[in-house]
Amino acid sequence: MKIATIIARVLLGLVFTIFGANGFLHFIPTPPPPGLAGQYMAALFMSHYFVIIFLLQLAGGLLLLANRYVPLALVLLGPVIVNILCFHSFLAPQGLGMAIFVTLLWATVFYSVRSAFSGLFVQKVAA
Repeated sequence: MKIATIIARVLLGLVFTIFGANGFLHFIPTPPPPGLAGQYMAALFMSHYFVIIFLLQLAGGLLLLANRYVPLALVLLGPVIVNILCFHSFLAPQGLGMAIFVTLLWATVFYSVRSAFSGLFVQKVAA
């Protein structure tokens, strides 16, 4: 399981480092998707909202590759992955397979560091 976790962490780190850096350097040409998905992407680009998303992707990816602060990287990338899943589920289903793959990688890495999140899953009793 440890090898699978390392592979998942490195793959997840590579995916988010590459696509986060691509947001700033544009070395992978990505034509806008057609229809409502393209309008949504255009609005995100025009509002500069993607700068924050690309920074989160890049920071989370680099943390995973460096194997430092892995729980923090998962917290940074979790909402990004949820948005990717929603985008591909509702607007551009052709990328849903990759979104599910990235989610499975995230879940694998999360499972390996689940003890760091144990305080979140404790029911507090009112005093």
